[in-house]
Amino acid sequence: MNTTLIHIDFDKEDSLQSQIRQQLVEGILRGSFLPGSKLPSSRKLAKQLNVSRNTVTLVYQALLDEGYIISKQRSGIYVCDEIAQGKVANKNRELQFKRQPIDNHHRYKGAWHSTNASSSPKNWQDYQFPFIDGKYDSSLYPVTQWREANRKANAPREIYQWSKLQGIDDDPKLIEEIRSKILPRRGIVADRDEIIITIGSQQALSLITDLFVDNTVTVAVEEPGYPEMRELLMHKGASIVHQPVDNQGITVCSQLDVCDLLYTTPSHQTPTSVTMSMERRKQLLEKAHQQDLLVIEDDFEFESNFLGQPHPALKSLDKENRVVYVSCLSKVLASGIQIAFIVADSGVIHELRKLRKVTTRTPPLNNQRAVAHFLALGYYDSYMMHLHKIFFERWLTLREALNIYLPNCINTGPIQGGTAYWITGPKNLDGQRLREEAAEIGILIEPVKRYFATVESPENCFRMGITSISNERIRTGVSKLAELIHKLSDDEESFSNSKGQLLDNSTLDSVLSGSKLECQMVYGVPCVIELLPDGKMFGYTGGIDNETDTGRWWIENGMYCRQWKLWGYGEVKGFYVVTDGNKMKWFDHHYAFVRHLTIL
Repeated sequence: MNTTLIHIDFDKEDSLQSQIRQQLVEGILRGSFLPGSKLPSSRKLAKQLNVSRNTVTLVYQALLDEGYIISKQRSGIYVCDEIAQGKVANKNRELQFKRQPIDNHHRYKGAWHSTNASSSPKNWQDYQFPFIDGKYDSSLYPVTQWREANRKANAPREIYQWSKLQGIDDDPKLIEEIRSKILPRRGIVADRDEIIITIGSQQALSLITDLFVDNTVTVAVEEPGYPEMRELLMHKGASIVHQPVDNQGITVCSQLDVCDLLYTTPSHQTPTSVTMSMERRKQLLEKAHQQDLLVIEDDFEFESNFLGQPHPALKSLDKENRVVYVSCLSKVLASGIQIAFIVADSGVIHELRKLRKVTTRTPPLNNQRAVAHFLALGYYDSYMMHLHKIFFERWLTLREALNIYLPNCINTGPIQGGTAYWITGPKNLDGQRLREEAAEIGILIEPVKRYFATVESPENCFRMGITSISNERIRTGVSKLAELIHKLSDDEESFSNSKGQLLDNSTLDSVLSGSKLECQMVYGVPCVIELLPDGKMFGYTGGIDNETDTGRWWIENGMYCRQWKLWGYGEVKGFYVVTDGNKMKWFDHHYAFVRHLTIL
């Protein structure tokens, strides 16, 4: 036996036993250690690998028990001859790597339109500033709690319980946990026969389109909207109405009169993160009643509302069973666990179960039972509180950084939560060039082209997410991105040709002392700044959260200087001030334009 094939990494998290066992088994199964060949004694192998003999003995004992190796009295340890039984002999192994590819495109009857466009490169974790939504750093995963839930799910008595259900039904324990703990948060009351478990949200949407959609059906979708749902509908041959989105969500108008179904993401619209208002929710359900519409509600991110209370789900407001509700556990968990669920009329669920049976049957029952324990033990609730706090901090940090470094050339729109900002940059910004040059300095931002179907995507728009970047890196990343945007934008007002009067020390004092100034924050709400004659400063914003702060201001070297307690990271900043009527313009110490204000 060639023991040089075994390599031990003493810095690796895996135990020495685990490493030795894995490499021995791989060598046996791949044929590196041939059936009937002799293995070194535990003493010899331990000496060669520089580990204790007891470590090797324990590995050998486990492999003896499992039949990989056998012990011959007074002879030694051998690879079991029977390990090769059932394998196809392949004397011409090299030939399998020389087969010529064949073109089967003319045979593809179910090919998809999708171009496999992605929001980020595969090696996104190698970038210093990955502002990519839907990717998650490993620190967010509740490893200890999930291990405990898995341990309970795989106890002998539990295995017996969930194995009885295999291929028949969902885990009743998980159904009850969803029914009694998750759905009430959204205001939804459902019976057990009104819930079905799926392998992630995408399978849920696929089952729904399989049941309700063919080439005779017209479906309204949000524009811009979730591209994978659009792909499902195109694959079924549906007629699609691309319904615009405004600051209240998907618009409700006469275009919906020709539709049979409507798909919407009301909690945080994909991709703009706009939350559908209560007024719009009522309008939508009224339109559904009038036109006999079925509504598919994709509630994938309802747990990330940061400003104000979350609105109730459309499903909770639906009195006619017109809403088919899709949701999942936190996306952080879903990336590994792949558990989602559909809530609908029991008749719909019955049909969905039949469809699921001929494709994937039930999602893995061990995963279902583990999730049920994760919920029952209270881990999910505490985890979501922890995750909500982390994402809220990142969300506020990104918003503040945009407001400090790009206040006048970035607009995120009024949103109440979610894990991404939809950003509109300067009009002449070349988005593709921005993304390419940003990636070169370690910054990833998400292109938005794939979210548009009917109109050319705006080149100056992009998305920035918070799920994949740590809080302490956000500010630096935005600062570097701001420098790049200023470099690529040539329509910004310059200090040298700015229209108006540059204020000096004396005029600054007379204009600013006792004044009220108003500006727009990047997230679409007004901010009023009061500059009191005694040097104190007071600021407050509009919007749901109605933020306030205090600070001080003064004049120095021909610049208006200020320092907030909280805003602007509490740092001292100075600005050259140019007035033009009741308009005011600020330029920083590099003479770069900062923002417009109005003198009230």
